[in-house]
Amino acid sequence: MVADSGPSSDDRETRVDPLAAAVTFITTEHFTLQGARAATIAESTGRATMFLTSVSGGLVALGLVATASRVGTAFYAFGLALLPTLMLIGLVTFERVLQSGIEDYGYARRIALLRSYYFEKAPELTPYLLSVPPSERLHVQGLWASRAQGLRTVAGMIGVITAVLAGSTVGLIVAAASERSLALALALAVAIPVAVGVLIGLLQYEHVVWRRTGALDT
Repeated sequence: MVADSGPSSDDRETRVDPLAAAVTFITTEHFTLQGARAATIAESTGRATMFLTSVSGGLVALGLVATASRVGTAFYAFGLALLPTLMLIGLVTFERVLQSGIEDYGYARRIALLRSYYFEKAPELTPYLLSVPPSERLHVQGLWASRAQGLRTVAGMIGVITAVLAGSTVGLIVAAASERSLALALALAVAIPVAVGVLIGLLQYEHVVWRRTGALDT
């Protein structure tokens, strides 16, 4: 009977230190998550740029039509076709950039967890890396430090512009249906409350969606 001589030399050579393997996995995951965050930010910026370009081009075209038709029937017809279209694009863009923001938050949360592993396993790195209490790990990245943060997001910016477009659409409808002498006054009287109401609704929706993710409780 031959006694067990233990692991062979080949087994010892191929064995990997578990801690070293964990560090490799963690750093790879960190790099991947950082790339995913960059992708969500790039998508949000790209969509916002396309939306702003559409709004800018549409308003320039509307101004040219107003000059050519002297705010006649052609102006109202073109405006009532253009503004609702831009508003719809704004709502879709708002929803998508809000989703991208939530995805970005999820990636940032996972990165914060990985950083806590760094400090736990290598505390000597603390003087050289930014270290904050766990409750501040997401806030330090600028993620929902307060309720007003909603206005500083890409979705918040899109929401403001979309609300203005909604108010302008309703105001244009009122102006087209009223007497010319009262058109401007009635349009402003209706458009401003509508724009404010839509903005409040969009920001409240954004707040509710973010609260579901737990970001506002971090």
